[in-house]
Amino acid sequence: MLREKIGEKISFYLDDLATPVGKLINTFIAILVLTSAISFVAQTYDISEITRHRLNSLDQIILIIFVLEYFLRLAVAKQKIKYFFSLYAIIDLVAILPFFLGSMDVAFIRLLRWFRILRLIRIVESRSLFVNKTEDIAILFRILFTLLAIVFIFSGLVYQIEHISNPKFHNFLDAFYFSIFTMTTVGYSDVMPISDAGKLTTVLMVLTGIALIPVQLGELFKRLIKTANQNELNNEIRNEVRQESACPSCGLAFHDADAKFCKICGTML
Repeated sequence: MLREKIGEKISFYLDDLATPVGKLINTFIAILVLTSAISFVAQTYDISEITRHRLNSLDQIILIIFVLEYFLRLAVAKQKIKYFFSLYAIIDLVAILPFFLGSMDVAFIRLLRWFRILRLIRIVESRSLFVNKTEDIAILFRILFTLLAIVFIFSGLVYQIEHISNPKFHNFLDAFYFSIFTMTTVGYSDVMPISDAGKLTTVLMVLTGIALIPVQLGELFKRLIKTANQNELNNEIRNEVRQESACPSCGLAFHDADAKFCKICGTML
């Protein structure tokens, strides 16, 4: 019984963003995700071997923490099979696969690292994060995160695939530049993938952008229109609020809230 209560409490705090303890835990996880992302980007530039070694060591520590967190979530889950196949669990598993695939091809492992940014979805999708915000701001934040996540992941994948044989992809910024202009269909031809894997990744990038971005933008525009219509309706209602003060001359009982004279006979109210 005590074990179940402890498990429930741990499970609650791992997903909670309302209480101080939950905020602290999830903020710490978010900082680790962002730190690892910054580390990946930094390693695409010409840095000293000492710095690169330190960044790799930091990434290993973060990876171990994520592995422990994954198994902790799995251990306290009430329906373990259902949790194992849930979206969040799959994202977490992809993020920690390099820990279990350390003996495999290094390039393949480095490709998986870029997906770690998706671990922020759990926090972004949490309603508690926007408890003091309007729904429009919440939707806009999710759209911006989706855009940045797509660009970040595909920039990392393209860089990882192309930088060895393609001098145009010297660092992450080159890949980011390529991703932005590709997803916006501007398509400057000064930077292009040359490998088959790079070209296939570019196709997937465009298809992903086409599939996800218009849907979320449509949701935002729909919400903005709904809000504008609601505000207009509220203004009309406020203007039509009536005061219960009978006209001393004609006896009309209801008048507009800001009325100073009777609309029937013109007597001052």
